[in-house]
Amino acid sequence: MALTGGCLCGGVRFRIDAPLVSSSWCHCTRCQRRTGTAASANGATVPGSLHVEQGEELLGAFVPSDDGWAKVFCTACGAPLWSEARDGSGKRGVRLGAIDGDPGVRPSARQYVDYAAVWDTIPDDGLPRFPERRPG
Repeated sequence: MALTGGCLCGGVRFRIDAPLVSSSWCHCTRCQRRTGTAASANGATVPGSLHVEQGEELLGAFVPSDDGWAKVFCTACGAPLWSEARDGSGKRGVRLGAIDGDPGVRPSARQYVDYAAVWDTIPDDGLPRFPERRPG
């Protein structure tokens, strides 16, 4: 069964037709600034499984000057939707909050914890912590 999701204003709708591969929390400064929160919960998609069903013309992307993934968002409401690798692999990390209902996975790790917001305490939830990008 496909997952569905979209942006805050409803202008962008997407479906994911394969189960998410994994999920993690990201505490990097870029995610903090992109979301306005201490961390971002993301789910890794199977390459080629995410399809925009509505509002493709509303999609914008912030493409960092380094090798970071492009950050895709709705240009009408600003909602963050997913990140995508720039290496042609088709890898995407969809924001769990953009998915309707249960995404079918739970975060299993925390990455970039060395950059965690000083005003937030990372919970002692037993998840593995990685100072930078998690392996894999």
